[in-house]
Amino acid sequence: MLDKFFNITGLGSTMKTEIVAGLTTFATMAYILAVNPYFLSVAGMDYGAVMTATALSAVIATLVMALVAKLPFALAPGMGLNAFFAFTVCGVMGCSWQLALTAVLAEGIIFLLLTFFNVREAIINSIPKNIKHAISVGIGLFIAFIGLAHQDVAIIVQGQGIPVHMGNLHAPGALLCIAGIIIIGVLHIRKVKGAILIGLLLVTVLGLIPGLGVTSLPKDGSIVSLPPSLEPIFFKFVGWDEILSWKFVTILFVFLFVDMFDTVGTLVGVASKANILTEEGKVPRAKQALLADAVGTTAGAMLGTSTVTTYVESAAGVAEGGKTGMTSLTVAIMFFLALFFTPLFTMIPAAASSSVLVIIGIFMMSPITKINFDDYSEFIPAFLTMIMMPFTYSIAEGIAFGMLSYVVLKVLTGKYKDLNIAMICIAILFVIKYVYNIGE
Repeated sequence: MLDKFFNITGLGSTMKTEIVAGLTTFATMAYILAVNPYFLSVAGMDYGAVMTATALSAVIATLVMALVAKLPFALAPGMGLNAFFAFTVCGVMGCSWQLALTAVLAEGIIFLLLTFFNVREAIINSIPKNIKHAISVGIGLFIAFIGLAHQDVAIIVQGQGIPVHMGNLHAPGALLCIAGIIIIGVLHIRKVKGAILIGLLLVTVLGLIPGLGVTSLPKDGSIVSLPPSLEPIFFKFVGWDEILSWKFVTILFVFLFVDMFDTVGTLVGVASKANILTEEGKVPRAKQALLADAVGTTAGAMLGTSTVTTYVESAAGVAEGGKTGMTSLTVAIMFFLALFFTPLFTMIPAAASSSVLVIIGIFMMSPITKINFDDYSEFIPAFLTMIMMPFTYSIAEGIAFGMLSYVVLKVLTGKYKDLNIAMICIAILFVIKYVYNIGE
């Protein structure tokens, strides 16, 4: 029955291959069950509740991908967007996590409408490729910086007379973080499946060594339990007085913009690797695939988590031979089962999570090879996009600097034909932001 529904045999695959591919994808992205709650707890949200919301939103979105789009892609709350949620919106901008969740809900609803009217791809195509690649790289640098500067790791600390300085590398947290980076790096180089998850678990175990005091065992000693309650974060949104503000519009715009091309780029890249692109180079059932992240984001906001997006780690399952929705159905089942093992994930210390953040940052650097270094009207905006994210501790500022410099340089060098209406409108929005200090 499942073979016929997913056309597994017709696409040259087998049920065993699809299940193994799903397990592989889950192993490579299961770290989000620990990392996402860690990020959002910084914003003041309940760790256990966010873990439940993370798993449930992944289940919902991935089921839509499996049963409607029938593609081997998995979804969960996205890295980078959760960093923007916690560290920029709730940190730098000083907004409540309830306001951030409301922006995520609005994003999901808008995505549902844009997907229905087939305009998301059109918007994505209007953004310069070099800026797209640069944003991925910038988010990678930003995430790595967050991991190295975490207070329980402190490999990078605030300097005296200088912005930053090297921390105490003899501290247990710093040592374990460095060990984690090396372990995951070695496993990945040796092409071990689930390298990130294995490294995360190994560092957690090492943290149990007496005297280090890095990893704490569950208080009741059990590893299996009912999922933590969603009550502290479920359906927690702000009123219209806060929604009708420039700050909210700015936050919503960044969520929309970053997630919009991140998802499409992932879909195209992984579909290409799976050799399932159409002759025109398009993703089959793209509308249904985009529907999955729109539904996941909307449901995730109601449950209490940041934006849900398609994971590039889906490529791991595709590399194992996954070609159909059976692969993503397997991932969804695994995320559901993970709900009952939350004590294991609450054990994971910041040292382990931080090492994963650095590795993820490294993985996100790969698009830098696709940036045009020869045309400085393209490279300068790309560079500013990349470097301003970690330097300003804000994804939004990196995007703003990149877009504004792109438009200005193209106009002043007579290359205005490279611009489009959408790009100009986006630049104008950022000019308004700086003129009126929106979001400051």
